[in-house]
Amino acid sequence: MATGNGAYVVHKTLESELKNYRVIPYNPFLTLMPPVLYGLGRLSKARLIHTTPDYGLFHVRRKIPVILTFHNYVLDVFMKDYSNFLQNTHYQTDLKWFTRLSVNNASVITAVSEFTAKLVSNELAIDNVKVIYNGINHNVFYPDRFRNRSDNEIKVLFCGNLTSRKGVQWLLPIVSRLSPKITVFYTSGLRSKTKLPENSSMQCLGSIDYADMPAVYNEMDILLFPTVREGLSLAAIEAMACGLPIVTTYCSSLPELVDDGKGGFLCPLGDVHTFADRINRLADDALLRRDMGEYNRERVEKTFTLVRMVKEYKLLFDEALDTAN
Repeated sequence: MATGNGAYVVHKTLESELKNYRVIPYNPFLTLMPPVLYGLGRLSKARLIHTTPDYGLFHVRRKIPVILTFHNYVLDVFMKDYSNFLQNTHYQTDLKWFTRLSVNNASVITAVSEFTAKLVSNELAIDNVKVIYNGINHNVFYPDRFRNRSDNEIKVLFCGNLTSRKGVQWLLPIVSRLSPKITVFYTSGLRSKTKLPENSSMQCLGSIDYADMPAVYNEMDILLFPTVREGLSLAAIEAMACGLPIVTTYCSSLPELVDDGKGGFLCPLGDVHTFADRINRLADDALLRRDMGEYNRERVEKTFTLVRMVKEYKLLFDEALDTAN
């Protein structure tokens, strides 16, 4: 697995929960020379390979089943407007070719949401994509019931890499329309190292260690997530588990996570007026924030737990091994 993304977090979580599961990490810069990936893990005695489709081709071994998990898909025409020239060239040439070859060599293909499964099925003309929702440890990510909250100072969190795919281009226009009592805190993500322009209503938290994220969520009142495309957002699930209402985009897999009007608000893509209006509404209604946060916590406990995710992957691995023997 390449490091520095949500997929890596999911696979490392599986490693911590499954006895014989081992993640072999590599620096993302190695993908600039994909053939070097061929040697990774070749000396291990793996009975099954679980990886992602982008470079899964280079991990295929003779007579060993390969399970691919689509954590997202960004090779379609829609995403061209949210990628730069070099990214688009890469996506529409070698990466799309690698992905198709990986899929052709896979024993089983999974996706982390219904949206992603349908998208890759249509784009790559494949059937039987199994959906396994991401899960998080809700005993680690949980609400701090003892935090003293103030209606006079509302803290909003933007969490993710500072890229157009995460909607960073709309962050400042949204902030300019918010109540003066609202401060937006933002992280620099797993890969970004830059900061946004100085603004009195914004504060940069920098890069946060994953182990410290529960405390960060519990310092906040609302999660702002104006993203363009999500496979199934770990950040949104974690924030929900910590009892935060979510203001996010009505797109991709987000409606599978956030129940509009119950756990937060789903806004049209890039509609800064609607995003600001929904945040301002939440900022002025402590009871609504509490009710939505409690609803989200219950939703995570029912649908997006670590235990459920691990159980489903383990069953899938066992079935693939039984079929191969």
